Amino acid sequence: MKEYELIVIGTGPAGEKASVKAAYFGHRVAIIEKESLFGGAEVVTGTLPSKTLKETALFFSGKHEKGLFGIDRDLQRQVSIQDFMYRKNLITSSEAKEVRDNLLRHKVDIYQGIASFEDAHTLRVGPPADTLIRGEYILIATGSYPFHPSHIPFDKKRVHDSDSILQITRFPTSLCVLGAGVIGCEYATIFSTVGAKVYLVNDKKDILPHIDEEISSDLVRQMHESNIDILFNESVKHIEVPEDEGKPLKVFLASGRTLEVDMFLFAAGRSGNVSALGLEKLGITVDSRQAIKVDSAYRTTVPHIFAAGDVIGFPALASTSMEQGRLAVANMFKTKDLEQLPIVLPYGIYTIPEVSMVGITEQQAKAKQLPYMTGKARYADMPRGKIMGADDGFLKLVFETPSLIIKGVHVIGFIATELIHFAIHLIEEEKTLYYLIEHVYNYPTLHDLYKYAAYDGLSNVSGHKVKS
Repeated sequence: MKEYELIVIGTGPAGEKASVKAAYFGHRVAIIEKESLFGGAEVVTGTLPSKTLKETALFFSGKHEKGLFGIDRDLQRQVSIQDFMYRKNLITSSEAKEVRDNLLRHKVDIYQGIASFEDAHTLRVGPPADTLIRGEYILIATGSYPFHPSHIPFDKKRVHDSDSILQITRFPTSLCVLGAGVIGCEYATIFSTVGAKVYLVNDKKDILPHIDEEISSDLVRQMHESNIDILFNESVKHIEVPEDEGKPLKVFLASGRTLEVDMFLFAAGRSGNVSALGLEKLGITVDSRQAIKVDSAYRTTVPHIFAAGDVIGFPALASTSMEQGRLAVANMFKTKDLEQLPIVLPYGIYTIPEVSMVGITEQQAKAKQLPYMTGKARYADMPRGKIMGADDGFLKLVFETPSLIIKGVHVIGFIATELIHFAIHLIEEEKTLYYLIEHVYNYPTLHDLYKYAAYDGLSNVSGHKVKS
């Protein structure tokens, strides 16, 4: 039986980064992957594929270019589903190869198959082979899979989850999305952008409750303008799938309303991918959604077994999963290069338009009884925004008074997920509005949003409002 200092289960963001880091520090590492494509949800079923589809939808729709030069963009030919999926498939295969190549460059031994625990240090891998390997440490990074409630008749043809929607062979003419979280909102805006009528069913009174209310309200407004009907405080009772694929699905709602749509997407949660591991043998605990419970070091209830990434639940982001994997290795081998995850983390939502944030929302400031004010700047008022034809979008600062220290930054609009990173530095180092005003930025750029949001904040403090 071959022995390793670390065995990693799963090649997603947490698994890949953990294994190559351990190997970089000279440890004997093996990794196990059950799928033919490496990279997990980041590469194959989630992060990169959905974000690539978003960019493809924007390109083929001409949404950002319409009217920019005085004429609407007119596509010269009908876009096929093959056109739509081309870039997604290219990125998926390219990045899956890069993950595998990265593991091989670091001399990580790769085992293909399903992993299960024989005992606390021994893993069985198979099929196709049937191999036993032993690890001093083990990291579980198996990711998650879409939750499948019993009343949804998934068939991967017309009734989809967030994995199977990436494999559709034709465009839906209309789509009902259940779940107004990040995944549901992203796909709703993608498919509305390529021309589908979209219904977004949400069992709450608002969407994306963790983001600033003013941002979410503006996203709702823009979604309505993009032919998305959002049904708040609503749920799906059952779905009727006709044998004739030419006939619409009937989606029966709790309110008594019935929707007739071409396709249905369930996007209301995921579960930890742990069923094959045999964790019950080891006494490792999971919650109701099969997420593994870990401590601050990413250690499970078995001291030498760690877990990271989507399999431990929130926040389930590729960016945080990578660092969780690296931090788990730092805790195993005392590498002393990484002690904890940053407190200030960016959140990006790849809807159309994009939404991103760092720090506290205005609602959190109120709940904490923090003396605060806000400042805003609109894309349409910035010269670069005008050049780009950006009619919508804004950046919002939440700052403490009277210190003027910036506590939160929220952006909705073009490349919001890129613009937000500067805000990490502002909040970590407790910069004030004056810091933004006294620095020089390239002109014209969207970075002016920060400066003019600061000016707006100061005008709100002084009560001298020059521009509404």
